[in-house]
Amino acid sequence: MPLQLLTPPAAEPVSLAEAKAHLRVDFNDDDALITALIAAARQAAETITGRQLVTARWKLVLDRFPGACGIGALVGQTFSLPGHAILLPKCPVQSVVAIEYLAMDGSIQTMPATDYTVDTACEPARITPVFGQVWPNALPQIGAVGVTFDAGYGMAAAVPEGLKSWIKLRVGSLYAHREEVALLTRGSIAPLPFIDGLLDPYRVVLA
Repeated sequence: MPLQLLTPPAAEPVSLAEAKAHLRVDFNDDDALITALIAAARQAAETITGRQLVTARWKLVLDRFPGACGIGALVGQTFSLPGHAILLPKCPVQSVVAIEYLAMDGSIQTMPATDYTVDTACEPARITPVFGQVWPNALPQIGAVGVTFDAGYGMAAAVPEGLKSWIKLRVGSLYAHREEVALLTRGSIAPLPFIDGLLDPYRVVLA
């Protein structure tokens, strides 16, 4: 299920000042490096957890709508996962902007927002037609369906501290060891076992 980033986040969840305070760096020579490390650590956290931290806009591209033979469920039929629901693989979802699809004549159509419902109470969020509606008939062609949605906690201040702490710790490790391998002259070193555990409460499991 390809994901396209349409609008990147306006800021990083951890600011340059916060990262420098964590690193105990009080000079400006490495500001560009630290900024790049923050972005790399944030991307790693988002990849591991399946989350979007600061709000961004994404587009999920599908080959067809879910359901039997790609046509959808019969009117009144009980929906089941994963048979008839679109799962949005970035959490938390704030809103669905649009559902577009290629109609049988090749034109791009937008599904009326009143014809589907979005459940953001669960993760991943899911979308199904409302009662009495079915998914539209889309052209049987790859990339025929696109779901544009906004995901994220909002601004940086709203991102949970556990995620921010992991990012700062990862930045610290990347800053201290800038190559693929570290040459150690004062004995062995072992990673702290609880570090990646900071991400455990935030991991999204796709059904």
